[in-house]
Amino acid sequence: MKIVTSADGTPIAYDESGDGPTVVIVNGAMSTAADAAGLATALADAGFRAITWDRRARGSSGDARDSAPEQEVEDLAAVIDGVGGDAAVLGHSSGAVLALFAASRGVPVQALFLSEPPLRFGVDEPADDLAERLQALVDDGRADEAIVTFQLEGVGLPREMVEQIRASDQFAALVPLAQSTVYDTNLVRVASTPSAETLSVSAPVTVLRGAQTFPLLITAADRLADEIDGAELVVVPESVMHRPDPGATARVLAERLLPGR
Repeated sequence: MKIVTSADGTPIAYDESGDGPTVVIVNGAMSTAADAAGLATALADAGFRAITWDRRARGSSGDARDSAPEQEVEDLAAVIDGVGGDAAVLGHSSGAVLALFAASRGVPVQALFLSEPPLRFGVDEPADDLAERLQALVDDGRADEAIVTFQLEGVGLPREMVEQIRASDQFAALVPLAQSTVYDTNLVRVASTPSAETLSVSAPVTVLRGAQTFPLLITAADRLADEIDGAELVVVPESVMHRPDPGATARVLAERLLPGR
């Protein structure tokens, strides 16, 4: 992976595949660049140069104590600058929240594709002290409990599902990402109700969601598309239960960014 340096000195690792207009993929919570490999391959096959990257406190990227959402904005800006400065951005879940928040803070974005952003618009928000409790768990060496608490309170997964995840082989890969749950919680807390600046970003906005996904995400996607002037809502039937289908998602981008192909 290649490295760019964010404004606060944190190294951010990224990878690229394909050749064509650049699309920077911004992953959601508890995921790394590797988790977007299928999406990157589909974008490359569609004629794009796909950029995947590890958000701070994940994978091969670094971290800085007490990082705030503004540092994640700077991370995305550093990646875009590092790959040439002219890119569309595809964000999924909290990655979609970060993409929109960054665009509202002046990060140059050619176009925004926002996949199922978990915006609550002030309804049933997680407890105000969730980030602080997650940080305390991480600091106490209880990263596994931080992951579970984030899944229950931050994401809102049913306890039975969380227990199934904890008992599965995949849980061990989530534990090293515990610090990032603090950052995701803080990001969504400040951006969950979009500001006037957020709703008036200059880049074209396409909001994507599956036909079968969590009700909160349907409500969020539909409302966000309605409140951003000129935004387009695209329902992607192939994307099921908060998992963007790579081929179908790449097709949505190609139809809007590569109309002649």
